[in-house]
Amino acid sequence: MRLDDSDEERAFRSELRAWLRTAVPAAPDGLPPQWTDGELRAWSAALHEAGYAGLTWPVEHGGRGLSPAYQAVFAEESALAEAPDQANVIGLNMVGPSIIAHGSEAQRAHHLPRILSGETTFCQGFSEPEAGSDLAALRTRATPVPGGYLLNGHKLWSSYAHLADHCLLLARTDPDAPRHRGLSCFLLDLRAPGVEVRPLRKLSGDDSFSEIVLRDVFTPADSVLGAPGDGWRVAMTTLAHERGTFGIALTARLAVQHARLRRTITAFGADRDPVVRREFAELHVELEGLRHTGYRALATLLRTGEPGPESTVVKLGWSRANQRLTALACRVAARADHPWYAHWTRERLRARTNTIEGGTSEVLLGVIAERVLGLPRSR
Repeated sequence: MRLDDSDEERAFRSELRAWLRTAVPAAPDGLPPQWTDGELRAWSAALHEAGYAGLTWPVEHGGRGLSPAYQAVFAEESALAEAPDQANVIGLNMVGPSIIAHGSEAQRAHHLPRILSGETTFCQGFSEPEAGSDLAALRTRATPVPGGYLLNGHKLWSSYAHLADHCLLLARTDPDAPRHRGLSCFLLDLRAPGVEVRPLRKLSGDDSFSEIVLRDVFTPADSVLGAPGDGWRVAMTTLAHERGTFGIALTARLAVQHARLRRTITAFGADRDPVVRREFAELHVELEGLRHTGYRALATLLRTGEPGPESTVVKLGWSRANQRLTALACRVAARADHPWYAHWTRERLRARTNTIEGGTSEVLLGVIAERVLGLPRSR
């Protein structure tokens, strides 16, 4: 918990914590609960009914009009309670704010209430096979036709696309324009003919990522979010909201992993091993550093309305620390017939994606060099 919670934030945290204790089932073996796709969608509806959806959305658009500090409290407490990721986390935290900022009145009236209630789930279609971290190099084309556009292309790493009804999709509408221009954002109905969603199974067995293949998909002109050709600006709004309280959630999840690692070390009798003790302590120190770096990013967000570059440091540090943590846990719990070993093996395999998802470590290092350290741009 942050030391500078206001009285109102402290009361909100206490109420949320009490609600989460009743809403999130405790696993009898001390391992995190497993959630089905149907339960994930139901969780979005439960959050709306309890008043925890759209915390920072303006009141006039169905939200509670609270500051990002409350969203940070929600992210932190949800992670500590091991509540599931929201199936509509992209709709609530990224697409909804982008529609509020750039959408038409008709788009706001249609999509915002459905996003809040969980009736409509969104995914994001930005990354592509040959333009993962270089978003401006995307190749998906949107060709103007009477009444709208025909979409052709291939999107990759779209979280929860297999559960989504719509996709916030970035495509090139003007192939002759400079890289960052001639792009447009679409609110694409994934049930349209020509859309194929293919789940991608990771090493861990998880299939929450998908690829989206588009073959002559018609989308109407009123599905464009913002002005045609202004997609880059809309996308930057979306990504800014993604970074908002991301670091708070990541460090809270790492704290849960760290606490479970401590119990694992004790249960397997490795708490007297000097090498294990040193590695565990080093992870604790790094966790505390990342936690307070996340709070600095939140302070910048509260002061300026934009998250600070510190959030990039948190994501980079978290991904590496989580990989080291899960590797240590697998070494300690090296009994193949034990449920804790199966859990940590799955977590270690899942952690391999941490240095790729949400911005590769190489790209993040460049951002830190330029925006945190003030080094000149390499190109």
